[in-house]
Amino acid sequence: MERFQDQGFVLRARAHGEHGAIVSLLTEGHGRAAGYVRGAQGSKLRGSLEVGNLVDVTWQSRTHDGLGAFTLELSKNVSAYLLQEPLKLAAIQSACALCDAALPEREAHAGLFHGLAVLFETLESDVWGAAYVMWEIALLKELGFSLDLTHCASGNGDENLIYVSPKTGRAVSASAGAPYKEKLLALPGFLRPHGGEVDDGAIYEGLRMTGYFLEHWVFTHHSRGVSDARLIFEQRFAKTIDAQAIEENAYGTG
Repeated sequence: MERFQDQGFVLRARAHGEHGAIVSLLTEGHGRAAGYVRGAQGSKLRGSLEVGNLVDVTWQSRTHDGLGAFTLELSKNVSAYLLQEPLKLAAIQSACALCDAALPEREAHAGLFHGLAVLFETLESDVWGAAYVMWEIALLKELGFSLDLTHCASGNGDENLIYVSPKTGRAVSASAGAPYKEKLLALPGFLRPHGGEVDDGAIYEGLRMTGYFLEHWVFTHHSRGVSDARLIFEQRFAKTIDAQAIEENAYGTG
């Protein structure tokens, strides 16, 4: 009998049969792991299996490569205090969906586990949007797709880094990128070597940038592409910016 105990964040719970569910977790020591949870659709466990929740889990199976079964207990309800903040809930769902779709099963990624914990804690702060973008950059690096945002890709540009090359993931300066600016991605100010303003516009630029590399590097060979939850999060963030712009224009002309 194979068995392990760990902590994990709920990435996905899919109903299976009348009462159970196949649950995917990102665990601290065993990476992304899946297992069957008996009684998952009952009132006792349903709330524990919300995406993003932290659970204490025991997994056991007759064979090492079998699906196995989870016995779990809620450790922290991550989304309970965000019920009135749908954009932050969408961020949780996006991050969990990316981990579920991109990470190979049972390959340890302790750094991502702890990074996800920090991200969820940061949702209580004013810089949560920037933290989310930086978490996606860390996810890309963990999967072998590192971005270099510290030096100009051309090697002879100025120090004003404002673009990112979609081919290499390297920063490009204003002077070097000027002839190709229509083909380059925007580098948000808060990700530049000397720092910059963290506002919703910059965060959206960051989401556009990491979203491009998720689509063209990580999920380019996936039949389903980037997860719907990630696409929905970016769309909702864009609508938030539009709404703020409308309010500002209305105030300015009132």
